[in-house]
Amino acid sequence: MDGNPDKRGKTDGAQPGMQALTRGLAVIEMVAASDKPQRFTSLLEASGLPKGTLHRILQTLVDERYLALDAQVQTYRLGSRPFELAHRVWDQFDLRGAAEPELVRMRDLTGETVRLGVLSEGEVLYIDQREKPQPIRIANGVGSRAALHASAMGKAIAAHLGMAERHRLAEAEFLTAFTDRTVVTGGDLDQQLNIIKARGYAISVEELHEGISGVAAAILDHNAEPLGAVGIVGPSFRLSEERLHALGREVIEAARRISGNIGELAMSINVNPRPSGTGEQNVHVAVPGMDFLAEGPHWSEAEGRLHWVDILAPSVVTGDPARGTRQQVELPELVGCVVPRVSGGFVVATETGVKLMDADGALRLLAEPEADIPGNRFNDGKCDRQGRFWVGSLAINTAPGHGNLWRIDADGSSHRMDSGIHISNGLGWSPDDRTMYFTDSGSREIFAYDFDAARGTIANRRVFVRLDESFGVPDGLTVDAEGHVWTACWDGWAVVRFDPQGKVDRVIDVPVPRPTSCTFGGPDLSTLFITTARIRLSSQVLAEAPLSGSLLSVDTGVRGQPETRFAG
Repeated sequence: MDGNPDKRGKTDGAQPGMQALTRGLAVIEMVAASDKPQRFTSLLEASGLPKGTLHRILQTLVDERYLALDAQVQTYRLGSRPFELAHRVWDQFDLRGAAEPELVRMRDLTGETVRLGVLSEGEVLYIDQREKPQPIRIANGVGSRAALHASAMGKAIAAHLGMAERHRLAEAEFLTAFTDRTVVTGGDLDQQLNIIKARGYAISVEELHEGISGVAAAILDHNAEPLGAVGIVGPSFRLSEERLHALGREVIEAARRISGNIGELAMSINVNPRPSGTGEQNVHVAVPGMDFLAEGPHWSEAEGRLHWVDILAPSVVTGDPARGTRQQVELPELVGCVVPRVSGGFVVATETGVKLMDADGALRLLAEPEADIPGNRFNDGKCDRQGRFWVGSLAINTAPGHGNLWRIDADGSSHRMDSGIHISNGLGWSPDDRTMYFTDSGSREIFAYDFDAARGTIANRRVFVRLDESFGVPDGLTVDAEGHVWTACWDGWAVVRFDPQGKVDRVIDVPVPRPTSCTFGGPDLSTLFITTARIRLSSQVLAEAPLSGSLLSVDTGVRGQPETRFAG
């Protein structure tokens, strides 16, 4: 008889006649658990099986496509069969059974009605509901339907549909108006769905029924496609817009749990743990706030004000650090950054193009360099010292390699300067104007280029810094007067300063996990202002980091460089 031992698990307890099956499953688990293809000798040592037995098991698993053999290098990896079975698991997925614990948990947490819905014939079909006794209750909606464009659950699902399906919805001749708040224009709906997908949840304020509001998140499968949605619905006087947004992170977490973590990449709210034993190093709240995703800070010396954007509000914000006050102008589409203009007003990078914005928020198109790439949006941007606007793009679904780096001149002409970027982010220039820095957050890299200030060209791209996961993800950046580069580390609880050779010079710990960008300001440009985000943070993390979404500041003892306004 073949030997009994299996270093990853014993076969002695197998049912009579089932020993070969148990051994085969154990071999599959060994291959699946490894982060690289396995050689026969490695499997032989790990399994403790006789050589002949292991050969027969491996050949059978290859024949049945559970494993695949790379004949050239003689290594084994998972075959196609496990993936086919995984698809069938999702096809047979009992959504109601998986969702029941979360529906009960959310009902008890909020005291409101919690619903589960699926896409059915172009509408949301409610398939389950939990509620608590209330003076004013929502009727049992199980079996009823709701329009995709007018309900939180419908919009949450629609935001994750394929582009063709979304376009069919947005291009409908008309969308039914259920109340005067219903979105009835396809273009407006499409922009709203992009915001929803980026936020991770949707809200509906009296769009389907007067006096009824809700918040919902899509439940995603292993391909990040919507299985359905989970949502909270109730009277508007109990569910104010502010409370709906506060509950957004809760429905995201509920949806993630229901999907069994399969859609975690697309829905993740996990962050690196706060580093132990670190102080906040005199970090202060400059302007309190609850920004979803603040970005692109620009210090205006003439005004003594800081301008930035909340990408997901979406809005342009102006803050007065001396008074701790803020004003914001809401915009109709995702906005990546804002820079003041020499002639007054601002230039903003939006989802659909680079636009000029008046003080009251009125927009007019300046440039549309990616009109032929509807799946992209613009993100961070900044002006060089000649007043040219540099801005990067990315795919709305964050697919790698779709982003570009553009230079927009004062006359609105557009010039593609680099391509193949994953997630375009922070920009900055060295004091001597010979080096430009540009961040690709998707690859965790900050690039350096040779910069020709007179011609506005870049060359010789190289990696200046590649951040380890323990640092978080490099986001927005600024360059100080000494030529050192400061970058905000998303999920890293810190802002890091690098010397011109790319070595860590200083780490400033901040009391929030998601600092997003930074810039120097104040009377002598020695105050570092730090924008932050609270999007997709769990209630537990927000309890630990309540300043998430506020503008922070720290006196660095180092001076920054003056910001440049757009020449157009």
